[in-house]
Amino acid sequence: EVQLVESGGGVVQPGGSLRLSCAASGFPFSSHAMTWVRQAPGRGLEWVSGVVSDGGTLTYADSVKGRFTISRDNAKNTLYLQMNSLEPEDTAIYYCANLRGDYWGRGTQVTVSS
Repeated sequence: EVQLVESGGGVVQPGGSLRLSCAASGFPFSSHAMTWVRQAPGRGLEWVSGVVSDGGTLTYADSVKGRFTISRDNAKNTLYLQMNSLEPEDTAIYYCANLRGDYWGRGTQVTVSS
């Protein structure tokens, strides 16, 4: 059974940091490009960041560039998203998924509020 389980969300003040993790199982994680996608309240899905299978190429949405860092540990089957300088506009449910969109986690809530 394919599973993607996100963790690390929470409530943080503006300017704070969080590190999200996504533990993968049930499929060859190291062969898949992976992404982080978020959904803010009342809005559609927004692609946040992506990483190729070997971690060599990283891409970011303009809205998070310079503040967020995606990484992966293929030995641990885990995807990460380090989020710094968080803004209220970053409040959303954050999902990890493979690039093709076959596999999705259930998401973790990130709330940025003073």
